[in-house]
Amino acid sequence: MGSIAKESVAGTELGALQELHVNMKELTYTDYRLLKRDYHHRVFVNRSLALEKIRCFGFDMDYTLAMYKSPDYEELTFELLLDRLVTIGYPHEILQYKYDSTFPTRGLVFDALYGNLLKVDSNGNLLVCAHGFRFLKGVEIWNYYPNKFIQRDDTKRFHILNTLFNLAETYLYACLVDFFSNCSRYISCDKGYRYGNLFMSFYSILQDVCDAMEYVHNSGYLKETTLKNLKKYVVKDDRICSLLSRIKEMGKVFLATNSDYNYTDAIMTYLLESTNESDKEDKETPRSWRSYFDLIVVDTRKPLFFAEGTVLRQVDTDTGKLRIGTYTGPHQLCAVYSGGSSDVVCDLLRVRGRDILYIGDHIFGDILKSKKRQGWRTFLVVPELAKELQVWTEKSELFEELKKLDLFLAELYQNMDSGSSERPDITSIQKQIQRVTHEMDMCYGKMGSLFRCGSRQTLFASQLMRYADLYAASFLNLMYYPFSYLFRAPPVLMPHESTVEHVCFEMNESNLFLGHHLSFYRHQKLKIILQEDSEEEGNDD
Repeated sequence: MGSIAKESVAGTELGALQELHVNMKELTYTDYRLLKRDYHHRVFVNRSLALEKIRCFGFDMDYTLAMYKSPDYEELTFELLLDRLVTIGYPHEILQYKYDSTFPTRGLVFDALYGNLLKVDSNGNLLVCAHGFRFLKGVEIWNYYPNKFIQRDDTKRFHILNTLFNLAETYLYACLVDFFSNCSRYISCDKGYRYGNLFMSFYSILQDVCDAMEYVHNSGYLKETTLKNLKKYVVKDDRICSLLSRIKEMGKVFLATNSDYNYTDAIMTYLLESTNESDKEDKETPRSWRSYFDLIVVDTRKPLFFAEGTVLRQVDTDTGKLRIGTYTGPHQLCAVYSGGSSDVVCDLLRVRGRDILYIGDHIFGDILKSKKRQGWRTFLVVPELAKELQVWTEKSELFEELKKLDLFLAELYQNMDSGSSERPDITSIQKQIQRVTHEMDMCYGKMGSLFRCGSRQTLFASQLMRYADLYAASFLNLMYYPFSYLFRAPPVLMPHESTVEHVCFEMNESNLFLGHHLSFYRHQKLKIILQEDSEEEGNDD
């Protein structure tokens, strides 16, 4: 009787487990895809984040709230840089160069010793190498870099170009190396160019371009030209007002920008106060842009802002001038401050590190420093992601072809071990892999994807994954999520997990029963882990 009862229970349980298995399988392969938002509106997750636990939202301005139109803005910056270099003595012929948005990508490294533009991975291994507009291959690369590897810690030699403001600078390095390499008046040397008794090293070119970049930004020419034609250079989106209003209903909001007050005021007025024609006819008075924020800090000098910071001073919003002395009083609503530090922001708003979600575009100045030094939660704005996703979806067959080539390579060695004397010829497969990798890269631009080179991730990609909790093409993608949303990070599999299959049992009745038990156990274990994560995050509060 006992055995019959056990069989009856087992049969019932087996049926229930089979039904659960089918339901979970359908959810995994069908419904889950339907539940995903359109990729244009997606926010991508590196580390889980419960949006309802965020008490304070911080924003950068340039390339975050204020998105500059590409390539118009980069063209303007490039032209101003050329003018400045000619002013300090560079040949007038360089003015013939025009900005080409298909060449530069962020995350490249300029080698100040040999004048090469490099794309590297997180460990410093070379992925792409260009001298001017000439891409180096094989022996040429080995002559410069014997191990196809660089020491990224040597910051005096290797200049990393990570920001959107660096795009024009990146292209300028290529133009200058191209010009001097092909100009008959100059003799090319390993570390620079000789002209009579003068020698111009690649390091001196780096210094000149960096000085020109600083001059263009600090002199006010770039800002003045931008403000004269805001419609040409700045993207205006009415959704910014809506999203900031919704966020302010849920928590505190602050603005922290390196720009000065007068420029910030002009840009934010254009974005949040300037009315369209219908509003003018209705005689509606626009809301002050400062009312969207609980705290506004200009002249922050990030990344110094996330360390010791500078003196906190109050800004006279009528004149734009700074008031004398360090501000030591309580927080004043809609007041504008200059300088200060991230610690000051926390004190004035009475929030701590994990309460804050900071949204910016600068992987180093905004994201890395706020994460490492303050423990803020981070959201990186990556405008290039829109094009990256478009290519990724439209050219997916190339990535699949690359995976098939890897599988074919594995099959050649499948039945061989250390005792095998046979050496299969893989030359043709290697050439095919190189061809597909190059074809994939060219879909993104001449220097390839921001995130990868074939199947290998770039330095920028590794930094994004390490320091940005969330990332998207625009902060406006937050509009498509409720403020109670739990951003859940996908599991990150190690090579031994992603390449080794789970145990597969023969599908007889006893093994089917055991398999369903294991599936049910994993499902319950997942629920426990989720619950523990939730409790752990709750204890942090």
